[in-house]
Amino acid sequence: MKILLISPVKDLKSRTTKELLMPQMALYILKGLTPRKHEVKIVEEELEDINLDEDCDLVGISCMTSNAPRAYELSTEFRKRNKTVVLGGVHPTLLPDEALQYADSVVVGESEGVWEELLNDYEKGILRKKYHLSEPDLNRHITKDFGKVLHKIPFGLVPILTPYNCEFCCVSNLYGKKIRHIPVENVVRDIIESKAKNFMFLDDNIIGHTRYAKELFEAIKPLKINWVGQASISFAKDSELMQLVADSGCRGLFFGVESVSDVQQQKMQKTFKGHNGLEIALKKIKKKKILIHASVIFGFDYDTSAVFKDTVKFLIKNKVSSVSFNILTPYPGTETYTNFCKQGRLITDDWKYYDHNTVVFKPLNMSPFDLQKGKAWAKNKFYKPLSVLRRLIGNMPNIFIFLALNYGFMKTAKAEMKRVRRQLP
Repeated sequence: MKILLISPVKDLKSRTTKELLMPQMALYILKGLTPRKHEVKIVEEELEDINLDEDCDLVGISCMTSNAPRAYELSTEFRKRNKTVVLGGVHPTLLPDEALQYADSVVVGESEGVWEELLNDYEKGILRKKYHLSEPDLNRHITKDFGKVLHKIPFGLVPILTPYNCEFCCVSNLYGKKIRHIPVENVVRDIIESKAKNFMFLDDNIIGHTRYAKELFEAIKPLKINWVGQASISFAKDSELMQLVADSGCRGLFFGVESVSDVQQQKMQKTFKGHNGLEIALKKIKKKKILIHASVIFGFDYDTSAVFKDTVKFLIKNKVSSVSFNILTPYPGTETYTNFCKQGRLITDDWKYYDHNTVVFKPLNMSPFDLQKGKAWAKNKFYKPLSVLRRLIGNMPNIFIFLALNYGFMKTAKAEMKRVRRQLP
């Protein structure tokens, strides 16, 4: 049997900047789970075009909310050509009945534990509409073939999941609130078998379970790799853990700062509250020569038009290495989405706009356009050449990664600002 696995783009006219591209791990896990008697081809639309007339029997498409419309479009076209289509990923998991309008079957949640059963059912002609296993066994090692993608992007990826819960995040709705891990020995095996030296851990919070994290960092330290990942900024309170992170080869960490507003941090129950607490944490991390990639969100109910300038000023002052500037997005399945629906604040239910970059709701203290414009202004201001130079001094230990990231974001910031200016009255 020939199987085609696809990760679609959100917009064919605007693909992700190469420096910021991440391969879709789900596709490589599916390939690793597929019995060797089957032929598997992976196509990431960010990297190459999709042939709708591909010689295949089964098409598997993994999507998030923002690229769900494109996934549905592809599903429709393949089914017109008498191909069987299976949809999976974040969005089909949250809205499986919607996804089934466009597909023959839907995988809800993780593919481990159901993919092989699905393939067997397909061969027998008894494919079910839905496949789901709430807590699949993660102890089994799944071989992953990164040969195709490693030469196209800056990082190889090692998959580890540690779900984390918050009101505007749907991760715990997908994987449950119980933290589960791939065994450390399997992670080490993935690293060794990849024959790569640079990695990105895909955990939502790699230090979420301290004992596991310390065991992991001790195990990978002898491998002499470089890695980046995501973590809670609370780890700055644990000196031993910080040192282990640095010694194990960490070059940069993604932190969900979300907001520099004292009021909003109180509401989100952040470990480090207020500007002073955040500054202390950031300085501690920088002393370990770790790049800081912060994620900030605009559009909380406490945000006013002053939030954009205040945020950029804080980030530049603290020489934050790079930043993802996002607009609050009420993803289906989250508490925020439910509340906005009840309050009649949603502007659209067209999923292609649910992308962190587009305003899809009515803010309380500014207009939707002011929020859109403010976010674009903040990103453009932060990635101005003068800002990059001011922050360079605090990021010298990892200067090449720093410059590559800032160059990539600088290009997207300029493009975004141009789009917003075209919308000005």
